Amino acid sequence: MTLRTCSYENELTQALKNGHWPEGCGPELRAHVDACGSCGDLVLVTRTFQRARSESEHVALCGSSSLLWWRAQLRRRNAATERVSRPITIAQTFALFVNVFVGIVFVASQYRHGLHWASWWSALAPLRALHSLPIGSGQIDWNLLLLVSGFGVLALLSLVVVYLASEKS
Repeated sequence: MTLRTCSYENELTQALKNGHWPEGCGPELRAHVDACGSCGDLVLVTRTFQRARSESEHVALCGSSSLLWWRAQLRRRNAATERVSRPITIAQTFALFVNVFVGIVFVASQYRHGLHWASWWSALAPLRALHSLPIGSGQIDWNLLLLVSGFGVLALLSLVVVYLASEKS
């Protein structure tokens, strides 16, 4: 093993790096490489690494097209899922606002009437409603009963929409 460098080594390294070996080099450099062991080894090792690099790039390019296709398919599916789930998100938001509104209206109406919830429930008892069926008697406030039952049905349907939309997500 010799530690001295060849005077042609820099020129040969540039030719190998630029891809000019052996066609773009003069006959003098080619004759020197055939005669010099150090330059011959440099050509052999550099060409081997260049060949391995080009083969690995070819393999990476072949594999990357399938990866690129897979990512495109995944991106397309995610976009489709987002488009489909947008109405569900809108329905969930609407149901949430309806429930909050119903709760606020209910609490405000009960606060205005003095928060007599126990007397309100006793007025809606089924047996008492059966005894006071004549509408003209005025014992049951039918407007309040219809308003509360309407809000209750709306709240119940809104909760069902929120539950079903949450299950699918």
